[in-house]
Amino acid sequence: MLVESVPNVSEGRRLDVVERLAAAITSVDGVFLLDRTSDASHNRSVFTLAGEHEAVVEALERLVAAAIHDIDMDAHDGEHPRIGAVDVIPFIPLGDTTMDDCVDLAR
Repeated sequence: MLVESVPNVSEGRRLDVVERLAAAITSVDGVFLLDRTSDASHNRSVFTLAGEHEAVVEALERLVAAAIHDIDMDAHDGEHPRIGAVDVIPFIPLGDTTMDDCVDLAR
């Protein structure tokens, strides 16, 4: 099952932290980091990654662990509303993967 994910992380100013978050994603074999953007005023970064679902889930778990370690939400500020170190983790079906498959992954 091929999937894409576009997690949103509450850090867009400390580029050393953003780099560590990207490294957490790319540390998993079979995951491709397709894009990343950071916005200082919103203090937010968005990563786009894709691969087989097992590898993508592992990369997301590593990303979340790194974000929880490096992002202090008590000290966080930015123009974008936020609920945590990682706010959004959508799964997007690729190839023959269905939306129902992605819903199961999200659960």
